[in-house]
Amino acid sequence: MTADDLSEAARTYARVEAYPEAQDFPFELARIRLAHGIRLRQLKAPRAARQAPLLLAAQEFDRLGATAWENRARAELRNAGLPSGPATPEPAALTWQERRIADLAASGLTNKEIGERTRLSPRTVSSHLYRVFPKLGITTRAALRDALSRLSEADRTDAGA
Repeated sequence: MTADDLSEAARTYARVEAYPEAQDFPFELARIRLAHGIRLRQLKAPRAARQAPLLLAAQEFDRLGATAWENRARAELRNAGLPSGPATPEPAALTWQERRIADLAASGLTNKEIGERTRLSPRTVSSHLYRVFPKLGITTRAALRDALSRLSEADRTDAGA
């Protein structure tokens, strides 16, 4: 937490994560992950911060019922570029048009190409995607495919119930 450079902090953090009994102290481990994530974010490595330490810390604080600590970790996640809310949000229902556009975007088509296929303007396509991203809990087009597959799995599970 007090290391002067990122490589020293990363080595120390890796030692903590590799320590076999670390899982026996979940609150302390989550605090270390939070501190490491904050440090990474401050050193201009937001992707590394949110990929593991901050996300794992928020999930562990949630599991432990440590609301104030979870809120702090989620605030750091937002500062690192992740949307607020649960790490694995419940997918919201998409309209048929939003789903169609999201599927086309996930296949790699541009807004212009999607507009040509759906007979919509690229701006309308963009507007639909703007509403789809928060519903799926994503912030990038690259995450569409995975989010849509989770949505499909949830739909199959609901249909089977």
